[in-house]
Amino acid sequence: MIFTSLTYLVFFAALLLAYWSLNRKNQNLLLLVGSFIFYGWITPWFCLLLASSIIVDFHCGRAIFNKPHPKKYLLISIFFNLALLAVFKYCNFFIENFIEIFDLFGFNPSISVLNIVLPVGISFYTFQTLSYTIDIYRGKLKPIDDFVAFAVFVSMFPQLVAGPIERASSMLPQILAQRNVGTEDISRGIYLIFRGYVKKLVVADNVAIYVDKIFLLETANPLMIAVGSLGFGIQIYADFSAYTDIARGSARLLGIRLMENFKSPYLACSPSDFWRRWHISLSSWIRDYLYIPLRGSGSGSRARLLAVLVVTMGLSGLWHGAAWNFVLWGLYHGLLLVIYHSIGFSGDTRPATLPGRLLAISIMFVLTMAGWALFRTPSVEWLYDSLFGSGAVIDVDSINSAAYFCALFAVFSIPLFLYKLPTHRIRFQSAWVTCCMLLPLLLIIIFHQESADAFIYFQF
Repeated sequence: MIFTSLTYLVFFAALLLAYWSLNRKNQNLLLLVGSFIFYGWITPWFCLLLASSIIVDFHCGRAIFNKPHPKKYLLISIFFNLALLAVFKYCNFFIENFIEIFDLFGFNPSISVLNIVLPVGISFYTFQTLSYTIDIYRGKLKPIDDFVAFAVFVSMFPQLVAGPIERASSMLPQILAQRNVGTEDISRGIYLIFRGYVKKLVVADNVAIYVDKIFLLETANPLMIAVGSLGFGIQIYADFSAYTDIARGSARLLGIRLMENFKSPYLACSPSDFWRRWHISLSSWIRDYLYIPLRGSGSGSRARLLAVLVVTMGLSGLWHGAAWNFVLWGLYHGLLLVIYHSIGFSGDTRPATLPGRLLAISIMFVLTMAGWALFRTPSVEWLYDSLFGSGAVIDVDSINSAAYFCALFAVFSIPLFLYKLPTHRIRFQSAWVTCCMLLPLLLIIIFHQESADAFIYFQF
């Protein structure tokens, strides 16, 4: 089920009406049933994977806390969740590369890729359940005895498919507590949903049309690649933050607050600053459960710490998709982190003067947009040929097209700068609310595409 579909609006309205007529225990049961309906609406068998992850990690969490050999049950949890990812997300990637390696040596193994469908959201909910068992093992969290509450934590439909990746320490207390919603929660929730719809239907889906025209060319040239990367930077930010906004708004109307996943990432002064602002739930997860454990005590050599940084970012890139361009994108950001750390410009360092900050933001913006070319390219070979091969010819037509596309991107990105409206002070009787609701509706009516695209991060 997709947030921008009429089906979701009917589903959510019906669930919301029933939800607020129930007590907390029955609210959780309704959330659990509703979440499985939401997740299995198109492909019901996906629910079996989600249920298996819930069951395994619920019992592993209790065993880690109560049994004499906690590490054994932690390894079961880690192995099970990573095995799900390995089979359903990376199996064909490994097979394809295995075949290519053997081809280099003149062998032709009779192996073919498998017909495996990637379950949406699997990268998100496996990481969420892993954080639960790891935190119990580290002594930062006690296991929960309420199976339904734990299942709601893992499967809650607003953030199930594309995050944010929540922590049990934040979510479980809300799920176990009595929930109440005031006028501020309602106004904020509705505003976030409307804002998400504008970002997705007005910005992301319209920009995607022109971005796809560039990356579907047989070959492009460096200028068009630069323009396509700029457009994709706008598209992916609008698309992904739109999902987060709708998820947070929907959860807010249910009396649950999800974490903020974006904080003006394109105003970052450095790579570290960027990852504190972009996909915050993933970057903090990578930091806490991958980078810090690999780094060890932190007393190792600087070279080792920087190497761990690059490896961590490479794995983060692989998390995004089973293809080498994603790995290279992660390594690219790892290299940026190494360079900035080496020159003493980490995320904690910001230029003292306004011109210095503007320069740092501009440089980081250009570097970020350059990285999106790796992320969006149909293949590494296509990108190389477009930048350095026979297709790397800039002519008058490409210059005119680039100017036209940039103008369109500028127009469609304007709604992204309207995200700081003072909604926390809005009340329903004010004319301000009317304007805030009517303007998004008008934009959606005028600019929405007849066939809305699925959210980009559904494929990860």
